[in-house]
Amino acid sequence: MRIFFKLFITLLFLIFITLTYLSIFGVETDKFNSQITEKIRKFDKNLEVELKEIKLILDPFQFKLQAKTIGTNLINQSKKIEIENIKTQLSLKSLIQDKFSIENLEISSKSLELKNLISFLRSFKNTPELFIMEKAIKKGYLIADIKLEFDLNGNIKSNYEINGLVKDVELNVLKKYDLHKLEFIFDYSRNNFLVKDLNFKFDKIGFSSEKVSIKKRNGDFIVDGTFAHKKSDLDKRNIDLLVKPFLQNFEIEKISLTSNNNFSFEIQKGFKFENFKIHSEILVHELIIPNNLKLKKFFPKQKKTISLIDQKMKLQYEKNNFTIEGNGNLNYQNENDDIEYFFSNKNKTENFEITLKIKDNPFKVDYLNYKKKEKNEVILNFKGSKNRNNELVIQTFNLNEDENYIEIKDLVFNEKFQISQLNEINLDYLDDDKQKNSIRLKRNKKNYFLTGSSFNADNLIEDLLSDDNEDTKIIDFNSNLKIDVKKIFLDSEYYLSNFKGDILIKNKEIYKADLIGSFSKSKKLKLTINKNNNNKITTLFVDEAKPIVKRYKFIKGFDEGSLDFFSSKKSKKSVSQIKIYDFKLKELPILTKILTLASLQGIADILSGEGIRFTEFEMNFKNEGDLMTIEEIYAIGPAISILMEGYIEKNKLISLKGTLVPATTINNFIGSLPMLGEILVGKKTGEGVFGVSFKIKGPPKNLKTSVNPVKTLTPRFITRTLEKIKKN
Repeated sequence: MRIFFKLFITLLFLIFITLTYLSIFGVETDKFNSQITEKIRKFDKNLEVELKEIKLILDPFQFKLQAKTIGTNLINQSKKIEIENIKTQLSLKSLIQDKFSIENLEISSKSLELKNLISFLRSFKNTPELFIMEKAIKKGYLIADIKLEFDLNGNIKSNYEINGLVKDVELNVLKKYDLHKLEFIFDYSRNNFLVKDLNFKFDKIGFSSEKVSIKKRNGDFIVDGTFAHKKSDLDKRNIDLLVKPFLQNFEIEKISLTSNNNFSFEIQKGFKFENFKIHSEILVHELIIPNNLKLKKFFPKQKKTISLIDQKMKLQYEKNNFTIEGNGNLNYQNENDDIEYFFSNKNKTENFEITLKIKDNPFKVDYLNYKKKEKNEVILNFKGSKNRNNELVIQTFNLNEDENYIEIKDLVFNEKFQISQLNEINLDYLDDDKQKNSIRLKRNKKNYFLTGSSFNADNLIEDLLSDDNEDTKIIDFNSNLKIDVKKIFLDSEYYLSNFKGDILIKNKEIYKADLIGSFSKSKKLKLTINKNNNNKITTLFVDEAKPIVKRYKFIKGFDEGSLDFFSSKKSKKSVSQIKIYDFKLKELPILTKILTLASLQGIADILSGEGIRFTEFEMNFKNEGDLMTIEEIYAIGPAISILMEGYIEKNKLISLKGTLVPATTINNFIGSLPMLGEILVGKKTGEGVFGVSFKIKGPPKNLKTSVNPVKTLTPRFITRTLEKIKKN
């Protein structure tokens, strides 16, 4: 009994030692090589496997054997893949019952060259996708682990898994662009491919991604994930590829940015990309674009470029619908301003809202005589859209500065940037001359009503007089404007009360106008415009000529007088006449020079002192384009009379010639009537009428004046003088 017990103990010990050895060290055999090879050939019957001896390790608790082999090669059509190891699990129960069945298979690869791997995979199934991948990959390596499970019939279950690492990949996706240093970790299961810790460089820009998911659905692939990049300075090539598709209307000189992005898209059959979506948070460190905006009248220190600095942006793109919103610093003058904005492009309609806060930069609106105070902040807000007809619609525009307020509603520009619609304008501000402006323009159907308590038209008149372009050309709609403003300031000294009238705008120009206002009970301003067929007649009568005439820079010290203007315009040619009555001049540089050169110092002294009085001034002239032809200027007064003619090419050349005669000569001339022959030729040689002829010629800023004494007046001068004398 004792012997039997010892034998039993010894046997148990041997079994324990054997199990321990098998569990820890195992045994090597090639007995199962054929069965493992058969399972691997489930992938493809042409797949050959080079197996070394298999090491078996016992798992006594699960009653299974763990099998592992090292240094295996997979061969298909002379294409070889080197395997680091192959693992599998065997059921002892099946082994004892001689029903050996492999439950699973784990394959770990060595570091494989991607081109060789793709070539190997193409030997199984040569798809267009694999062909494109093989051509695109220049270099790169892959390490992978494959986990397979088999059913009782030896078929691979659908819960297989492949995971691994891809590193040091270079792709030739686009001819001009390089994608290199690509690396990531991946997990692949049926219809799902997950990429993690993705890093790559696109040209010199480094990108990273926490994850990218690719799912197969109905033959298509759904891709979504994230990517980010650190601060990068994009060159023109990168801008054209990465930025231009979203900002097609911007010419970008420089951009430096950081971004975090979520994206998704579909890859359909034939590598067709559809349903691209991207949501981005972008920090634009600096974005520089050319400043093609002609806005110096509003922003006096405007630069040649516009810079967006430290902009925090949110961008969304989905199904050709695009939105971007952000805020940051804007530099387009000397100092930075704050800007907030929202842009969207949905269903081919562009919407926008911009808020600009101007603090340390200047801002002005010349024709409204508005100028921002130096230390104040002005807030400009635009809200509008651009529709399918390429019309720019400003739904609202607001300007706020302390108590100053300007508002525009429903302003529409056509594709030629002409105003095709305007609903309302409200002005309530104190201008640069400390004048209060409070008026409202309101549309009612096709009629517009301009009403209010006061408006300073000083700068507006200045612009109209200095610019030959007709401002109405920017208006592309027919309307009738009814005006009723209690006070219109012409300058700091003169104003009109109860300024009323009607203006009919037709075919982009003023077709008819009838305006009247009062300087006082007895002095008025009256303007009329009437168009008949192609002929437009304009008349202006002003009892106080000074606020109009003094605006011409070459006339200084104009005082008193009334003005009568008549013009007939047909086919871009105009014939005009200006008459000014009972006025005096205190300073006229050209006239002073003529008087000095003619040695008429006494009259020159009068001009620079109290001024020279004229009873009448008449100018007859024609305009065509930039050329003004002066047929005649005649002025008569107690001190001198002047007759001249010539032409003026705008901003190029002035050419005038004429005759100037002192009043004493005119008086002698009148006293000698009717003996005209003796006056014209004199009784003796050397006798006759005394005067001067003069010429003025040259560029506007470099005029040359010449003067010559004359003994005999021209018949034309005599005729014009007699006409004036008889009329008076």
